[in-house]
Amino acid sequence: MSFTSWFGQTTSRRLAERKVEKFQKNITKRGAVPETTTKKGTDYPVGPVLLGFFIFVVIGSSLFQIIRTATSGGMA
Repeated sequence: MSFTSWFGQTTSRRLAERKVEKFQKNITKRGAVPETTTKKGTDYPVGPVLLGFFIFVVIGSSLFQIIRTATSGGMA
């Protein structure tokens, strides 16, 4: 942009052109996400300790129910 064309423009026109240039640069960067920020799918939403505790409770309660049913003669 030369001095005469810059000096002859109104302030709002100059601001608009700056904003357009700024957003045009952003448009060309869209979709260029680095691979390190994307998830690989190896991260679990539940930790291994919590998962182990849950399995322990479920299997333990089912075993307890089976033992209780077997000792009461099937009429629990």
